[in-house]
Amino acid sequence: MKLKTIFTTGALMAGLSAGAALAEYPERPINMIIPYGAGGATDISARTIAEPLGTAVGKPLVMANVTGAGGATGSVAVQNAAPDGYTMLFARVGSHSVNPAMKATLPYTLDDFRFVTVYEINPVACAVNPSSGIENMDDLIAKVREGGVTYSSSGVGSLLHLAGAMVLREFGIEDPLNQATHIPLKGGGAAATAVLNGTATFICTNSSALASFVANEQLKVILVTTAEPVEGFDAPTAADLGKPALHQLVGWTGIAGPAGLPDDIAQKWGEWMATATQDADFLQKMTERGSVIRLMDPAEANEFIETQYNTFRKLVDDLGMRIEG
Repeated sequence: MKLKTIFTTGALMAGLSAGAALAEYPERPINMIIPYGAGGATDISARTIAEPLGTAVGKPLVMANVTGAGGATGSVAVQNAAPDGYTMLFARVGSHSVNPAMKATLPYTLDDFRFVTVYEINPVACAVNPSSGIENMDDLIAKVREGGVTYSSSGVGSLLHLAGAMVLREFGIEDPLNQATHIPLKGGGAAATAVLNGTATFICTNSSALASFVANEQLKVILVTTAEPVEGFDAPTAADLGKPALHQLVGWTGIAGPAGLPDDIAQKWGEWMATATQDADFLQKMTERGSVIRLMDPAEANEFIETQYNTFRKLVDDLGMRIEG
């Protein structure tokens, strides 16, 4: 009887210890993978939220840029990590909406990740050089029909590549890949500079990437893809111009872990992000860059990303833009 009591007590204590250990997540620093390079939209967003998020978590966040293959290298590093909450990803529209829609040989699918949130929306804005003579979308479309129009992007298969084609198609250009010339460059900064220098006619990119150019009156915005106006961007919205399909054309940043991430860990991330995204300094910095802070729970985030993927995949298939190799 005494032996049985000892075993029973021991089992109970073990169960309590296991529960306590589980409740103590996180017990050590958390690795946060940024799948794009320093200075880009994902890196800026991640490092801006790092301080208030680290305070909410209560443990250090180890930020690491794991770059390559348009965000795929860093994404695969998280895909292959243990689903214990100690390796998490700053996922982005390129890595988890555009790439799955554009690239047939991508080494992961959306099902390989569990999103705990999407917290930042970057409206897409289309801009031209102020000296181009293009004042609005009607002017741009007229020039496209005349011929000789070019648009710059951060590379073949990037959000910017897809955005330029999608905007032109929504405004009545049936074959945008042939009626306007795509100029792929190395990075969003180079793409914006090409319009500034006059080597490209226009660009459609994240508002955060254009904010400084617009503030300095170096580029003129002629469209934002949102339903509501974007602070600092004096331009018609897609809703104003009767193009609601373009509302889905936005950049975003979210946080994901590997598939199989437990419910209790996902819940903690939701609580931490709810605190971090209310930080006044974070909100000010992100708003100044043209970002919209909108915290989504896991169900809303997954629905949002899935809808984006389906929208982009249909466009890619309709225009024959899918990259098979």
